[in-house]
Amino acid sequence: MGQAPGLPARTFRVLDLPELNVALFAFLLNFPWEIWHIQLYRCLETWSYGEAVVFLTAASVGDAALAVFAFSAVAAATRSRSWIREPTPQRIAGFVGVGLVITIAFEWLAIEVLDLWQYAENMPTLPFLRTGVSPVLQWILLPPLVVWLVRRQLT
Repeated sequence: MGQAPGLPARTFRVLDLPELNVALFAFLLNFPWEIWHIQLYRCLETWSYGEAVVFLTAASVGDAALAVFAFSAVAAATRSRSWIREPTPQRIAGFVGVGLVITIAFEWLAIEVLDLWQYAENMPTLPFLRTGVSPVLQWILLPPLVVWLVRRQLT
């Protein structure tokens, strides 16, 4: 097989794609987080077990897609898809920052405009934005772990 664009010269394997690794590790880290913080949303009051599983899976797939987007934004800024093999604090901050901004915007839109879901009374929220603290912490804590795991996987 040939070489993937932007990666060092060697035999190409699908598992060498940084985007695939980002997606896989992001999904695997976000799914338990989604399970844990569903208690901070009102949906459990009306959803069946099956509906909750479908929603949590879809939310985790969305988290993984957002992680790939944030990875791609840093790759575009650094002009290298290999940035994750040698992450710097600035690159990690960019990765976290892109996801955090999108997460805050999406949570605000989902809660305040589209009424897609509601927070339970026990969800702490940020002042002014009224965005939940849990999704914000999710995008502060998990992406650095994704970077660490992907780097270990690819090196």
